[in-house]
Amino acid sequence: MEADAIAKAQQAVLTRLAEIRKRIASACEEAGRDPQEVTLMAVTKTVDPALINTAVDAGVTVLGENRVQEYLSKRDAYRRNAEVQFIGHLQTNKVRQIIDGVSMIQSVDSLHLAEAIDRAAAAKGIVMPVLLEVNIGGELSKSGVDPDGLLPLLKAASAFPHITVRGLMTIPPPETDRNAQDAVFARMKALFDAASAEFPMDTLSMGMSGDYESAVRHGATVVRIGSALFGARVYPQPQN
Repeated sequence: MEADAIAKAQQAVLTRLAEIRKRIASACEEAGRDPQEVTLMAVTKTVDPALINTAVDAGVTVLGENRVQEYLSKRDAYRRNAEVQFIGHLQTNKVRQIIDGVSMIQSVDSLHLAEAIDRAAAAKGIVMPVLLEVNIGGELSKSGVDPDGLLPLLKAASAFPHITVRGLMTIPPPETDRNAQDAVFARMKALFDAASAEFPMDTLSMGMSGDYESAVRHGATVVRIGSALFGARVYPQPQN
């Protein structure tokens, strides 16, 4: 990007960020919550590091990475005070590539993956915080444990010495109707509360660019914002 284009894009990020913060605060007020309870995560897929660092400099210090290779190619360009969490589908053979670079893995959807994270963390002498991903909408196209299978996975994952289960994450169906969004997030919050009664947790990651206000109203502690912050994603064109 040329300097003028970068400056224009950076200003657009700041303008969008102010609006997102305003909407989060409004949703918190509606729900009787403190906005400080909600972490705004910047989702960085396909985004230029210059724009990511603009958000970091403006106070957004938690970044969400979807792809291992993209993360590895960009991480050295990020501000040092940026905390990176992995939120995408993670293959067990790539766990070792990110285990000492991220502060949390949000997308643990199987015992097999939990085992791989535990082994990799043990090799580094660390304990990795994780979230268990729940497929709250029962969509075949999405990862995540079925709600009925959550407690067995939670029990098994909590037994590993080198991971700590901090909470749950979900990617709900893409509803545009507020009532439909509310219904999905209410189910997820009820599941979180029931699971927390047996296994204390403090993190509920749900809500993205199109539905984060509803997620906040229903107890999200982390909202994952990409296009609403950085603009529409531009994917690289395949090479012929």
